[in-house]
Amino acid sequence: MGCIETITGDCKGRPIGKQMGQRMEYPQRKNLRLTAYDYSSQGAYFVTICTQNRRCILSAICRGDPCGRPPVTPSPYGEAIIQVLHEVENRYDVSIDPYVIMPNHIHFICLIDQAQTSARVAPTLGRIVGALKSLSANRCRELGLEGKLWQRGYYEHIIRNDFDFRESWNYIDTNPVRWLEDRFYAE
Repeated sequence: MGCIETITGDCKGRPIGKQMGQRMEYPQRKNLRLTAYDYSSQGAYFVTICTQNRRCILSAICRGDPCGRPPVTPSPYGEAIIQVLHEVENRYDVSIDPYVIMPNHIHFICLIDQAQTSARVAPTLGRIVGALKSLSANRCRELGLEGKLWQRGYYEHIIRNDFDFRESWNYIDTNPVRWLEDRFYAE
């Protein structure tokens, strides 16, 4: 049973960072958020957050399961993120389920229910993700992580109906099976 795991480099074990004397060119960032949408409104949101430089430090994906479904084994950093997911759920009265901690990114569905948060102002998705990123980065630094944990920003998709919800849930559930073909898998 072979595991894909790298702690010091990208997912192929190569060191991360620009080479001496090279200047990195970055594309211009686009705003991915809907400008007129209220991200504190009741609903479900599919979220993806990637590690800085797509470092594979959050989990290992092991092969060899007879059913073809590889187990995801969280690293200590991944375990810390799982704890923070539950803390964020309690802090903001939201539901984060399902989720998957992949080697270099996480996916989850966040359910905001205004009926639960009516005693105070409903949190925005950005505030929830910001808290998750901040708390988990601090926790991982306590565990010895050097450098940044997360890339700037995150991807979100507003789940609009039951079909969309099932598609998002299935994507999260089957993501470990597709790891080698995943667009977040660093070559």
